[in-house]
Amino acid sequence: MKNYKIMMLLFAFLSFGCSSDEDNLDSGNDQSTSDTVYDIRSIVSKFDNIDGVTYSINGDFLEITTNGLPDHKSPYWEQGNVMYEAYNGTNPNWNKNPNTIQAQNITFKIPLYPKEATIKEATSLGPIGISLNGVAFFNQYAGPNNQPLTNEINSFDQYLGHPQNSGQYHYHIEPVYLTNKLGKSSFLGLLADGFPVYGPEENGGTITNSDLDDYHGHVSVTPDFPNGIYHYHITSDDPYLNGSGYYGTPGNVSQ
Repeated sequence: MKNYKIMMLLFAFLSFGCSSDEDNLDSGNDQSTSDTVYDIRSIVSKFDNIDGVTYSINGDFLEITTNGLPDHKSPYWEQGNVMYEAYNGTNPNWNKNPNTIQAQNITFKIPLYPKEATIKEATSLGPIGISLNGVAFFNQYAGPNNQPLTNEINSFDQYLGHPQNSGQYHYHIEPVYLTNKLGKSSFLGLLADGFPVYGPEENGGTITNSDLDDYHGHVSVTPDFPNGIYHYHITSDDPYLNGSGYYGTPGNVSQ
């Protein structure tokens, strides 16, 4: 009888332990961080031969310097510039801001082997990444107090970019000059944490916010990464490019 009681107690203990593990998995309480380390060296050459952009590999980092000038026309070029073009977009509420495009000197130090950060870091106002034409990506907020883009979006030119008060041209939302040129599912650039940015389509379908995690990305195969990689997507709705912060650990941005 004593042995029987011991066996019953042991069985109950094991059953409780298994039940607790299953409950934790089912409830989505697993807070573990992925240990997967990615390698983005295969896409570095996509920054070759871009006017105003130079890069080098230093140790485990890709260092990209850009003058930030767009390679397309805009009403934000000075009127004497051959790249000046009056607004011809589709926003009936378009309202030009008082700034003009000026050359910058921005250097991104980007990890070549990005991985998920244990503690996620919020993006800041200003450059958070670089697009394939050397123009900076900005986050989903307007300065100076992290306001929604509701009003500022009306100052975006026909290619959906604009300059801030120092003349730094940038994209908060889909860079349509690039997606029209390269395709809606194309690689568009990198955020400062080393993870790629792709357009608003994947596998023939349009990506929505519901397809993405809190950081506005997911893991899947892409044409550039046949084994899969975490990557961000542009979407048509807020937060457009990045959600609650960087998925990985960002390098440095200096200007």
